[in-house]
Parts: sequence; C-alpha cells; structure tokens
Amino acid sequence: MILLTALLLAFGGFGGLMAQIAHVPMPFMLGSLASAAIATALFQHGGLSGYRFPMKFRTGFIGLIGVMIGTQVQPHLFDEAAGLALSIGALALFVVLAHGGNFVIFRKIGGYNPPTAFFAGAPGGLMESLVMGEKAGADLHLLTAQQFLRIILVISVMPTALSLWLGHPVGSAAGASLGPQGPVPLFALLMIVLAAAGGLGLAKLVHLPAGQITGPLLLSAALTLSGLVDLHLPFWLIAVAQVVVGVSLGVRFAGMSARMLGRSIWLSALSVGWMLLLGAGFAVALMQVTGLDFLVLMISYSPGGVTEMSIIALSLAANPALVSLHHVVRILFTVSLMGLAERLLPVRKA
Repeated sequence: MILLTALLLAFGGFGGLMAQIAHVPMPFMLGSLASAAIATALFQHGGLSGYRFPMKFRTGFIGLIGVMIGTQVQPHLFDEAAGLALSIGALALFVVLAHGGNFVIFRKIGGYNPPTAFFAGAPGGLMESLVMGEKAGADLHLLTAQQFLRIILVISVMPTALSLWLGHPVGSAAGASLGPQGPVPLFALLMIVLAAAGGLGLAKLVHLPAGQITGPLLLSAALTLSGLVDLHLPFWLIAVAQVVVGVSLGVRFAGMSARMLGRSIWLSALSVGWMLLLGAGFAVALMQVTGLDFLVLMISYSPGGVTEMSIIALSLAANPALVSLHHVVRILFTVSLMGLAERLLPVRKA
C-alpha cells in the first residue's frame, strides 16, 4: 500500500509538472488527477486491484490547505459583512434550485430510480449523500460515481471557464504563485504542522462541518488575526498538497466499467452545466447588490468540494477564506435539505 501510494504520488507529481509547463490552470491538482485516473484505468485489474488511497494521509494535507486559507483572513474581510450575509443567505435558494434541477436530470433523462436520482443530485455533502442514499435504497455504485464526478468536473471546468470568461489567464495559469518560492525556516514548518494538527483535533472535538479543512482554517485565522504568529506555506508544500488531493480523486475511477463511466459522465456534464449556469446567474445578481467580486461569487457558487474549491480560490487569488465559508454553508444547507426530505418526501425505493 505504501509503495503503491508513493508511486501514484510520484506519477501524479510528474503529471502536475507537465501541466505546469503547458500552463494548465491549477496544474498540480488537475495534472495529478488526470495522471492518477489514467493509471487507475490501466492497472485497476492488475497492480492497483483492490487499492484504496489512505484517507488519513489525505486528511493531513487537507489540514495544511486549511492553514494556508486561514492565513488569508485579514480584518478587512469583516468590512464586507452586510454583502456577505446576503450572499450566504441566497445559498439556501441556490441549493433548492440546483437540487431540484439535478433530480429532474437524473430521474427523467438518466432514468435513475427516485432515491438514486435524489441523492445523486445533491449539490454537496458527498459522504452524507452516500450514507442517506444507501439507507433509502439508492444504487450505491451510480450514486458514488455521480457524486465524485460532480466534484471532478467542477474543479476541472472552473479555472479554464473563468479564464475564457474574463478573456485572460488567471491565477497559477497566469504565473501567480501560491506561496513563497524561497526556503522556509524549519521552525516555521513546525508551526505550520502544529497548526494543522491542532486544527484537526479541534474539529474532531467540536464536530465542525467539513472539519478537515475548517478546523485548521479557523485556528490559523485566529493566530493570524492575533498577530502572534505569521504563517506562510512554501510553494512546494502547497503543490504537494494539491498532488495528494488530485491523486486521491483520480483513483476514484477504480471499479467503473466503461459503460457506467460513459453514462455517468454525460449525465454529470448536464448536472454540472445546470449548476454552473445557475451559479453564474446568482453571481451576476449578487454582484450588483452586494459589491462582492464576480470571481469570488462564481467560485463560491460552484458546487465542488470544500477543499477543492478552496484550492481553486487560492490558485486564482479570489478571497479563499470567504469562498470556503460559502462552501461550508452550502454543505450545511444541502445536508439539512437531504435530512428533511428523507423524513418527509417519498424518495425511498418502492
């Protein structure tokens, strides 16, 4: 397991370097994701048979990303409180509309049974949708495929789509760096690791939603605002964290037949297209009334995973702390809606 993980990470890192040379947005996450997906497709019945990416290892690097986002929290963030409250409140309507449209896509076009269509259409809460969906009688293989493809397609499309929308490369594709390029003192690295570990412990203690990233984010933000600690993750550490996240997503293609994958991809493309168009509409409307930047709002209303969308916000220098807050709230709204529907609506299989 350790050797296979090391080989996949090395292959993913190589894919990230090639993507960087090609000026792909978010090269280390998207390049490693593509590399791991290719390796999985080629060797899932051979050397990678039965392989599962070590999630505790992934959690540690997500914690580091949380620390990085927390360092972006500055006092001026609170100056946008009025507009922020409106944009966060509007997420409730977005979740209802996105979920309703997705249900129609998976039920009427995909032909999925009601519980599979309902939980596959959830615009967030990946693990919760799998647990609730299985209890409700959903097809777990289809549900898993659609939920992971939602995240993968959103993070693959968003950076390029934003570059096309704005008419120029943005973020890492435009040469922006996510962190200091030079050497970082050993003491600073130790403080970064301690902040990540402390944040993960805090999240587990108080049961924070999306705790893998929100715990370290909150602790790092508190340390930054206190002025006692100045944490700056080096570029190489952020790149490694992106490779870990990318590879862990890429190996999710294991176990999917070509027929299932093809069907799931085009349905997911319809679903993601619907949600991104809806999110763009919300972003345009909210930009007018809140004064918040379109780029920030668009990323905030793009239904990928919290970690992955936060990395995109970091890559595009689009207020990652504010973006992360929106995605945590989106997941809370989505999980609440699924829980309510599970009790009140006939989503169970007949």
